Amino acid sequence: MADTQKPKVWSWENVKLEQMAGTITRRFVTSDKLMIAQVTLPKGNIVPAHRHHNEQVTYMISGTLRFLFGEEQDEEVIVRAGDVLFIPGDLLHSAEALEDTFELDVFTPPRADWIDGTDAYLRGK
Repeated sequence: MADTQKPKVWSWENVKLEQMAGTITRRFVTSDKLMIAQVTLPKGNIVPAHRHHNEQVTYMISGTLRFLFGEEQDEEVIVRAGDVLFIPGDLLHSAEALEDTFELDVFTPPRADWIDGTDAYLRGK
């Protein structure tokens, strides 16, 4: 069996914790075709408007996020613990933590900008 066909196990506690803009933190693991990230957004933190070609699924473990979608950022969606949100590729979106939030983001394909550190919108640069 080729290495790419073997299972792999990560322990979140051994995955690098990144400090992002504000007090947002994240950890992520990736394969060739998929990425999963743990993201913590304390209340009041904002993810600025951005877009990416990757499809995204956000699974809310705890807390509440307000997403704004579209070029005018005028479509609001509130997601809470237990909700799963699908964001199509190339859709402009932003988010605000209405409560302390812990969520999982899944991307396909993996986010190259997260991997190489060029995701300036989330780093406050």
